[in-house]
Amino acid sequence: MHVVAVLALDGVSAFDLTIPCQVFAFARRPDGSPAYEIRVCADRAVTTRAGEAEPFRLTAPYALADARGADTLIVPGIAADQTPHPRVVRLLREAAASGSRIASICTGAFVLARAGLLEGRRATTHWRFADDLAARYPDVTVDPSVLFVDDADVLTSAGIAAGLDLCLHIVRRDQGAAVAAEVARMIVMAPQREGGQAQFIEYREPGTDTDDLGGTLRWMRDNLHRPLTIADIASQASMSRRSLARRFRAQTGTTPLRWLLAHRVQRARELLETTDLPVGRIAESAGFGSIEALRHHFTQQVGTTPKAYRASFRV
Repeated sequence: MHVVAVLALDGVSAFDLTIPCQVFAFARRPDGSPAYEIRVCADRAVTTRAGEAEPFRLTAPYALADARGADTLIVPGIAADQTPHPRVVRLLREAAASGSRIASICTGAFVLARAGLLEGRRATTHWRFADDLAARYPDVTVDPSVLFVDDADVLTSAGIAAGLDLCLHIVRRDQGAAVAAEVARMIVMAPQREGGQAQFIEYREPGTDTDDLGGTLRWMRDNLHRPLTIADIASQASMSRRSLARRFRAQTGTTPLRWLLAHRVQRARELLETTDLPVGRIAESAGFGSIEALRHHFTQQVGTTPKAYRASFRV
């Protein structure tokens, strides 16, 4: 039987911890027998605490050593700034070297990165912590926009509910679509959301490192409805186009037009959530000019149509 070891590290997110337990427990072979053996493994040297929002302690039936030899190891989320115990790092490295499949849910990606398992790979985590993961581990290609990344023997997922998508994806990969669909029915969720579907990412104001472009960024946000060009932006910033491009890249990590597009999509999202404006008016207010342009860029960035987004997120 395929053994799935779920690591209950100190400070674990209780929701993340229970996701693989639920999903893999419901997976059954055609003859009705369990498809997986599940082991929740913890460091017996400490009493495992749940995360800050979950005021209780956990007792696991298996020790960390019992995760050795598992076919799949899953690391649920812990605090992003928490340093995993060297025993955990050794365990993951040994498991990867022996051919085990390794997966993480949410900030569990930081543990995988600490063990060196994401070096040179594409990975994801909760959008809120993606910048931190990329900064701390520059050899990892962090994609904050997707639900999960399947890189063969190493898989990572975004926040909380994306762990359900990842575990269902693993069941589908191992046991086939029919088994995965039955598990989805049991846990009452859609049978499949593709890994490439976008996370819904909250806009964040520029940080203190954007001071010398702060006025320009605010001006761009205030004029999203206008057909701004690079020449317009450079003129407002009192810079040459080349200087603008260099500073913009250094301070925002992207180009002026990409930044503008992202904020136009964000404006459209806000209007879809909080107003009853027709989609055509929203396209004009956000600077897209036409419903077709809005639909194209919105679907590309958010992973769903403006109409479907409004139906899901209308306040």
